[in-house]
Amino acid sequence: MFERLTEVKGCLDRLIAHHSHPQLIQLHQGLCAALQLVQPKYSLLHQVADWLTQIADLLDPAGKPLRSSEQVQEEMLDYLVKIETISNQQPDLQPFFQTILKTTLNYAPGLFHCYDIPGSPRTNNARESDFRDLNRRLLRTTGQKGLTRRLIQRTGPWELLHRPDNLQNAILALSQIAQPDFAEERQRIRQHRDRFRMHTRSQKQSSRQLSKLEQRWANLSPNSS
Repeated sequence: MFERLTEVKGCLDRLIAHHSHPQLIQLHQGLCAALQLVQPKYSLLHQVADWLTQIADLLDPAGKPLRSSEQVQEEMLDYLVKIETISNQQPDLQPFFQTILKTTLNYAPGLFHCYDIPGSPRTNNARESDFRDLNRRLLRTTGQKGLTRRLIQRTGPWELLHRPDNLQNAILALSQIAQPDFAEERQRIRQHRDRFRMHTRSQKQSSRQLSKLEQRWANLSPNSS
């Protein structure tokens, strides 16, 4: 915002230099006063933004030689020492540094090990995006909110796996599966779903299930007197 308003100020400078107008001058004066008021805070935030940019670049493996988790962690700690020195010289930066330090230490146990596994994503953002897409797709096809967890629990995480992008490719993929393997997997899914047969949110269905349970229980041998 500060940078955009600075651009507006530059534009006003050129407009006034070309053709002055009282309203332009008034706007220019008000804008200059506002920018001058927030300039100190902007300088601090700009410094912190630069820190975060440097940290993001440090952690990004793209365009860099392969590094082990220990190497990346050492580089990160060295950079934290560097910005700590800067923050000690400017006390107003201390709260920002402490937040960066605390966040880094909190995430440190799971932040660096991905560098030891080639191709491993550094974050779970892509997986979270998959869950959001799944939620939207299930809401669109079933009309039910909160169905994702129940569906995954009852049918398995098939919705999260890579799948053919159209019906023709799906038929082609399924046609390559041996019939015994298909039958075995179908039976496994049925057995898995049976575990959730008594799970329901419907009061009427719950009553029917309890009634059936009582009927089945009545067929057992009564307690001996």
